[in-house]
Amino acid sequence: METDEMPRVLPFQLQFDKPVASQIKIAEWNPEKDLLAMVTEDSKILLHRFNWQRLWTISPGRCITSLCWRPDGKAIAVGLEDGTISLHDVENGKLLRSLKSHTVAVVSLNWEEDGQVIRDDSVNISTYEDRTSRFFPPAPRVPRMPGLVPGDTGFMDDSEDSFRELSNSSYQRFNILCSGDKDGSICFSIFGIFPIGKINIHKLTVPSPFANEQASYRLLHASISRVSLSKDLCHLIVMCSGELKQDEVESAERQLSIHGMHGLHCLLLDTSIFWKRKNELHQVAQQASNIEDLIEVIHTSLSVMSKQWSDAMHTFHEKFDSLSSLIIDHGLDSSPQEEFLSLLGGARTSPPVHQFLVSSLGELGVKRVSKVVCGAGKELQHVVLDHLQPAAEIIGFRMGELRGLSRWRTRFQGIGLDETLVNNATEKSGMLLAQVERFMRELSSVVQQFSNFFNWLLKCIKLLMQEPSDQLLPHNSELVVIFLKFLYDQDPVKPFLEPSEADIETDMETLQRVKELVHFGGFSDCDYLRRTLAEEFQQMESSFKDAFLMPFTTISRKILCKDVLPLFALPFSAICTSVTVPMSVTYYKDASTAISSYQTHEHGFIDYISFQIPGDSSSDIANCIGISRGFMHSCNSAEGSASLEAILLSVPDGYHCVDLSLYKEGQIVLLLNQRTAASEGSGESCMMIVQANDLPFVSISRSSCIDLWNLNQLKDSITYLQLENEKVRVIPHSVVAPLAVSASRGVACVFAARKRALVYILDEDEDDASDSE
Repeated sequence: METDEMPRVLPFQLQFDKPVASQIKIAEWNPEKDLLAMVTEDSKILLHRFNWQRLWTISPGRCITSLCWRPDGKAIAVGLEDGTISLHDVENGKLLRSLKSHTVAVVSLNWEEDGQVIRDDSVNISTYEDRTSRFFPPAPRVPRMPGLVPGDTGFMDDSEDSFRELSNSSYQRFNILCSGDKDGSICFSIFGIFPIGKINIHKLTVPSPFANEQASYRLLHASISRVSLSKDLCHLIVMCSGELKQDEVESAERQLSIHGMHGLHCLLLDTSIFWKRKNELHQVAQQASNIEDLIEVIHTSLSVMSKQWSDAMHTFHEKFDSLSSLIIDHGLDSSPQEEFLSLLGGARTSPPVHQFLVSSLGELGVKRVSKVVCGAGKELQHVVLDHLQPAAEIIGFRMGELRGLSRWRTRFQGIGLDETLVNNATEKSGMLLAQVERFMRELSSVVQQFSNFFNWLLKCIKLLMQEPSDQLLPHNSELVVIFLKFLYDQDPVKPFLEPSEADIETDMETLQRVKELVHFGGFSDCDYLRRTLAEEFQQMESSFKDAFLMPFTTISRKILCKDVLPLFALPFSAICTSVTVPMSVTYYKDASTAISSYQTHEHGFIDYISFQIPGDSSSDIANCIGISRGFMHSCNSAEGSASLEAILLSVPDGYHCVDLSLYKEGQIVLLLNQRTAASEGSGESCMMIVQANDLPFVSISRSSCIDLWNLNQLKDSITYLQLENEKVRVIPHSVVAPLAVSASRGVACVFAARKRALVYILDEDEDDASDSE
């Protein structure tokens, strides 16, 4: 008998019990690999293998408030206190991308991919085909800024391919990163890198949570706790605390009756636009995200070029400005250019020029300055040819693809791809290419004239020192004259690389010819030749923002609040202090045939929402675990579809729920602490699995009575959990949140109050039981 009882006493196998250096506040298992990401109290991210081998540790330098994995497990999204979302590579933790989607702390992240089973792969692959690789080599990388260590620019080192893999959406299934902040804003990003929508729950019109009532409501003082996108991308469930109040335009009687509905609410947002237009959104995001990567390449290229040329000109003037002082010291009333022209004309060398060339500068000084200036010119040419120009060419091609899509109005106008804005952005990309060509001609001419000037100076120094000059490179005297008149104290390259209010001088004949070309398909903006390369880039970047903002605002307007479910009351003080309530939201395959007529697109998913009702809650259902299912279909219950069901589980006496997590196949994992612990960290706890599908769920009536919370209907049918009747594992430690459960791997990680991590295998109890039998 004792051997038969062993599996029931210890149903979950303890894999290991390891100490942790710092208490863990967030933990998430990788969905595809045996990896556990943990965030410590001092906001360091640790990645461990299942055997507890640490792979890497990173510290963003700011407080981490949320964490989630990309569905394929190759990248991890990190929400920060300042509203930034950073994406890191799973292999080494390096920063892949940083997005400033919010202005306050990002408290919840959820990354979901299209859950549709693709039956005809050939059709779908052709839909998302990126033709750029047919005509262009791989996209250029961001050039490295001189003097910076790899990674300082916020992008990957050139030796890494992870950033390219992140931005290459051609091989990804359509996925959306959803993020919620503490002020109620929710942002949506396709592939985690292309923003496609943003809403604020305070501005949403919430339909009446009660049947037979036409009034609308709003949430006040709301704070988001959890966001969860359905696997068909059609619904977003938002768990939030706040005050549900009727619109001011409604009757005063209803306002008074609704007053005081402070508590935890569950919102259902209609995000079906992501499903209905996923093909179009995939194509637009595929092009736009790559264009934004290339814009960063051009931006960094211009910065690198500007710094390199500025440093070279500083070296040139630092050496040659001393000639002006020598001329003044010798009491001459002339300029360095006049003195050099006099020397070029064969006149007697003046004392200041002789002293400058022989003593101050010398042959070695000329060679050094020549190497710096001409070397910088060659570096600029390499940056243009290897980075800037290829990026501009690929941008032009991708904008051409978007231009073609924008003309397919029946499909792409509905997601905000505006033909006029895209045409303008396409023209701007063409103008940038023209500016790059002009800059290269100007740069080549300037470098040639500098080189010719230095060759002449070397010959002059040899003659002044009465040394042979036969081995020196030849020079062109006419180019020396041009250099001294137009380049010696001027810099024609710098204006191209920096925004300037002064226009680039362009002859009237060229401008007239450009205007004539408009009739033959030329650029409609004829003043682009007056702008610098940097200004043209700014205009192109601005036109892209306008073109991509239109889909962003269009999609944002189509995300609406479909339903609200008031769960339980909280005192107003608890809402203001953002009380932490253990909760979990997930979606399971619905085995029943009673699926919503709203079109679940052959997925048949049903939502499960679980949460703990705090022990100090003002309601009489305190210290219970609430589980609801079918919320996203309940608003259609009048049409005969599945209705909302819920159940309350009473936590066993002497225990309180620390954390909970929905597991696979309708199971819920509960982490319970004993209330009788004499001191923090002492005492025992337990972890149990409850089979939710076997519980006696009760159908919830969406009552028209507006002074009752929905879950109060269940207070007479509470199910009491019995430790001896469930799968329970006693843990010899007092435990703390979080509870990290992996449904794909069948494991759970529990953290003890005394800084220990315990990993349990949840699915091996059945095998052990069969072995023991």
